[in-house]
Amino acid sequence: MKLLAFSIALSIAASRVFAARYSKSADISGPDFYEAFHFENLPDPTHGRVTYVDGPTAQRLNLTYATQDTFILRADYTTYLKPSDPGRKSVRIVSNKQYTTFTAVFDMRHMPEGCGTWPAVWTVGANWPNEGEIDIVEGVNSMMPNIASVHTGSHCQMPSTSRNMTGDASGTNCAAYETDNAGCGVKFVEDVNDPISFGPGFNTHQGGWYALERTNSYLKIWFWSRSDRAVPHEVKFGRTKTIHTESWGVPAAVWTDDLCNFPSHFGPHNIVINLALCGDWAGNYWAYKQSGCPDTCEVFVNTNPATFYAAYFDFAGIRIYT
Repeated sequence: MKLLAFSIALSIAASRVFAARYSKSADISGPDFYEAFHFENLPDPTHGRVTYVDGPTAQRLNLTYATQDTFILRADYTTYLKPSDPGRKSVRIVSNKQYTTFTAVFDMRHMPEGCGTWPAVWTVGANWPNEGEIDIVEGVNSMMPNIASVHTGSHCQMPSTSRNMTGDASGTNCAAYETDNAGCGVKFVEDVNDPISFGPGFNTHQGGWYALERTNSYLKIWFWSRSDRAVPHEVKFGRTKTIHTESWGVPAAVWTDDLCNFPSHFGPHNIVINLALCGDWAGNYWAYKQSGCPDTCEVFVNTNPATFYAAYFDFAGIRIYT
C-alpha cells in the first residue's frame, strides 16, 4: 500500500511538472493575422463610442495593415464626428481557433494610449460568462498599471492569500453577475516612477511580452518589459519548439482552483484583441473624474481625432503552445 501510494504521488507530481511543458502549435506574425483571426463588426458590447468595422473596411481605411513581422490594429484618427454619427471606427478581431490547455506569448511593441481608449487582449468562451473570460491586457484612459482579471459564472472564488504572484488581488469573487462584472482582478505592481506594463509607460519602453498559461487547475500571466534582462530566452526569441513555463519565475497574476472548479467554469476560448472607446469602464472612470481627461468622453472622442494617432496595437507576433 505504501508503494502504491508513493507511485500515485509520483504520478501526480509528474503530471504537474509535465503540464508546464508545451509544444509550439502556431507562430502568428504579419499577414498571418489575417488568416488566424476574423473581424467582428458587431455593436460594441461595452456601449462605447466606437464602431467596429469588417476586415475589408479596416484594410481600406488603414486601420489594420501588416508587414513581414508587424501587425497594426488601430482606431481612426482623422474624422471629426457629429453627435448623431456612429462611433469612431475601430477594430475587434477574434481567433479562428479555440484553446483550452495552452500557453500564449504576445510580443507587442506598442499598445493604444490616450484619453477615451480601452484596449484589451483577452480570451473568452462562447456562453459568457459561464465559459469564462480571461483579461490579459486591459486598462482605460492610459491609467497605469495593467489590470488582469477573470470573469466567470457563479460559485468561483479566489483565495485572498497564498497566491504566489507579484501583483495585488483586487477582488476574490470572479462571478460577473455578482460583482457588476468587476470579476477577480490583479493589479500589477511596479515602480510608480516608471510604470511599464500599460499605456504610455509600456510604449516608452518599446513594449514587451505578455504570456498566459491556462490549465485545468490554474491560470498564470507573466509580463516582461522589452528592457527587462530577466525575460526567458524562449520568450524573447521564440525559436524553440517547446517551452517550459516552470522556469519563467513568479507570475504577475495567478488564479487557482482551490475554491473554483475550472473545468466547469472555463470552456474553449477564443483570443480577442480590440480597442474600445469610452463605454462601461473608460466612460465611467471619466465621469468620476478619475482619468484627468477633459469634457465628456463622448465629446472628446467626437472632436479630437488627432489625439488617437497613438491609439494602436503593434504586434511583432503571437505564439501558441499546446
